[in-house]
Amino acid sequence: MVNQKPPTSKQVRAKPMAVTMIMVAGTILLVCAGVISITLGAASITPETVWQTIVAYDESLTDHQIIQEIRLPRVVGAVLIGSFLAISGALMQGMTRNPLAEPSIIGITDGAALALAIMFAFFPSVPYAGSLFAAFIGAGVGTALVFLVGSLAKGGLTPAKLALAGVTIGAFLSAISSGIAIYFDVAQDLSFWFAGGLANIDWPRVQLMLPVALIGMVIALWLARSITILSLGKDVAQGLGQRTVMVRTVGIVAVMLMTGAAVAVAGTIGFIGLVIPHITRALVGLDYRYIVPCSAILGSLLLIVADILVRLVNAPYETPVGAITALVGVPFFLYLARKEGRGV
Repeated sequence: MVNQKPPTSKQVRAKPMAVTMIMVAGTILLVCAGVISITLGAASITPETVWQTIVAYDESLTDHQIIQEIRLPRVVGAVLIGSFLAISGALMQGMTRNPLAEPSIIGITDGAALALAIMFAFFPSVPYAGSLFAAFIGAGVGTALVFLVGSLAKGGLTPAKLALAGVTIGAFLSAISSGIAIYFDVAQDLSFWFAGGLANIDWPRVQLMLPVALIGMVIALWLARSITILSLGKDVAQGLGQRTVMVRTVGIVAVMLMTGAAVAVAGTIGFIGLVIPHITRALVGLDYRYIVPCSAILGSLLLIVADILVRLVNAPYETPVGAITALVGVPFFLYLARKEGRGV
């Protein structure tokens, strides 16, 4: 699909020390960042109070209620969404052998956002589960359009053409979403999803997205070895008996499940799925059995840190978390586009 130089066996070989460091140190940093995130807000809360809430919750205490009902689900949601987006990006880059592939770049998040706009405008009484299902459908439609348009270009699909098609289709879908929001007077309801944020996450939303998205994560782990083989090149993969079409199809389903759940709950948060897989591959090698779990930890860590920053940049107001991730992701994307464009 994308003609890149296949990795060598040395590159594919995992780096056990790096994997262990990410899994252990990353988890410790994730817990520390989570505690810091819980302590931030209008109400001043100490780490000791956080610990007391976890081990001995007292619903008569206001601080315990704030932690349990508002801040803890926000942190859990950030962990899940960050891991979903990072794993989705890793899968897409591995399946297409395209370093520019990422949910927010190739139309998945914009398709999901358009579906949510349609639901708010035409089916406002549909329960939240219906909006979640619509986000999955929109993610699939957006992905199909991007790959269709990119494949129709002369010379077939290349990394630069896929990115260009993704940006174009994404802008088109986003424009339709904005038009629907303005015409049907649902712009205020949709503004949160367009900007991206974690402020509205509560336990019911976490419980709703968790089962579906975890299915996507299980599929990702199940496909990890097959995607590693795909990274060796289509001919090599077919020679080893890989059903490349089936692997890509099942992988796209997993991406749609995870990204659809993330967009339905937190809106369009971009570039986590672009940046994190590249960092992970540089650290642990190209074996996706390790890339997938390590990307999950690093993606969660990045989103929690970004969520901390959104409350510090313009306190007491919150900056959209998508703006924070874009500050890191846009320069990284331009660097990769320039690097890959030399080979187009």
